[in-house]
Amino acid sequence: MALTWKRLTKLMMMKNQGPIYIKSFEFAISIIKLYKSLTGCNEFVISKQLLRSGTAIGANVNEATAAESRNDFKHKMSIASKEARETLYWLRLLKEGELVDLKIDHELADCIELVKILTSIVKTTTKNSTQKN
Repeated sequence: MALTWKRLTKLMMMKNQGPIYIKSFEFAISIIKLYKSLTGCNEFVISKQLLRSGTAIGANVNEATAAESRNDFKHKMSIASKEARETLYWLRLLKEGELVDLKIDHELADCIELVKILTSIVKTTTKNSTQKN
C-alpha cells in the first residue's frame, strides 16, 4: 500500500493510540478494498460478512482506547479478538471454497497477526488484573 503524505499524517496521528490501533485500521482499509473486489465478482453474501467483521476489529480497538476501566478495556479487546477470529473464518472460507479468483494471502496473514496480537493483549490484561487484586 503506497504511503501518501495524507496517509502518513493520519498514521502519525494514530501513533499515540498504539500499534494495534494502526494495524487494525489499516486492516479495515484492506478489507474494504477486498469487499469492493468481491462485489465486483458478484460475491455478495460472504463479502458483506467479511466487511462487517473485518471493520469491527478496529472499531472495537478504537472503543478500547476510551475504556472507562481495565475491565471495559479487556471486554472491548476481547470483542475485537472475536471479530478477528470471525474474519479469519470468512477469509479461509473464501480461499478454500474457491468462490472467487482473488488472491487473499496478504489479508489472511494480516488477520492471523491481528488474532495473535489481540489474544496477547487480552491475556496480558487478564493477568495484570488478577495480580492487582
